[in-house]
Amino acid sequence: MKIAVGSDERTNLTGAVTARLEHMGHQVQFHGVLAGDESPWPAVGAAVGEAVLRGEAQEGVLLCWTGTGVAIAANKLPGIRAALCVDAETARGARRWNHANVLVMSLRAVSEPVATEILEAWFNTPFGCEENTRNVALVTALEKRYCRGQQ
Repeated sequence: MKIAVGSDERTNLTGAVTARLEHMGHQVQFHGVLAGDESPWPAVGAAVGEAVLRGEAQEGVLLCWTGTGVAIAANKLPGIRAALCVDAETARGARRWNHANVLVMSLRAVSEPVATEILEAWFNTPFGCEENTRNVALVTALEKRYCRGQQ
């Protein structure tokens, strides 16, 4: 699977995450500082979200100091459901219940072993059942109602 990965900072965790993704057999597409671009976190969040929307990547992974900024930026794009995950159970829920398509992690709060657990949970959890699909459709309806004409 093609995964768009972006960060506004290069750390041991960004290296560990990209190495783990490649070990899992994913093709990694770099954004932000990982691609040699010194863009600020809003641009990094948008770039990963846009890669997913354009179909250049099936999913995205974002990292920043708290994770909050890139999640907010990515979630401004219609169709992107970026979830800030600090543990494996949150990642499982984001996939199952929210059909999240961009995983976000904090460079400050997530250790390398926990990041591995989060990645495993994320990529091994399928989207949920019909009830979850209806709930995601409600979120999509909100996007359409409030984002109409802003593109």
